[in-house]
Amino acid sequence: MKKFKENWEITQNWQLIYPFIGIVLALGSGLLIAYRFNDYFESGSVTQLLFLGIATLLLAYLFIKISLFCFKKLKNRWILEYRWQFIAVFIVFAITGSTAGRISSPVMNLIGLDYDSTSGWLYWPLRIVLIFPLYQLLLLAVAWIFGQYKFFYQFEKKMLSRMGLGFLFTK
Repeated sequence: MKKFKENWEITQNWQLIYPFIGIVLALGSGLLIAYRFNDYFESGSVTQLLFLGIATLLLAYLFIKISLFCFKKLKNRWILEYRWQFIAVFIVFAITGSTAGRISSPVMNLIGLDYDSTSGWLYWPLRIVLIFPLYQLLLLAVAWIFGQYKFFYQFEKKMLSRMGLGFLFTK
């Protein structure tokens, strides 16, 4: 454990929550994807459970390896004080993206543009346009919850300025 803490620059025990949440999210994502292949097996069979377990672990391992590769690539681009903050930043991106995608459909239905009654040529571009501001707001809210508000505020400021929306951040 001491070597793990040193590797991730964890100085206080509460910071261990980020690697723990990261592993749980990787396992959950692996299970969700593995569960998509559920129809190929008899329900409740040992084969199905064995497949779900092995596929979940393999996919989680793959997600963690990809994340570690991304950490190495982003180490010099993102200015973060500690290595464990990379995990927190990835968690914020994952939660925000999933949440924005999930709530965009009910919001579309709320404004009267549901998937069944609207042409796909209109529905999907409008949904993407709707997701953008939802995502920006959610990103800052989730970042605040995970203690990464300062990083994401600067990240959004830079991104929106590059998109020509820098006027949103003038004082």
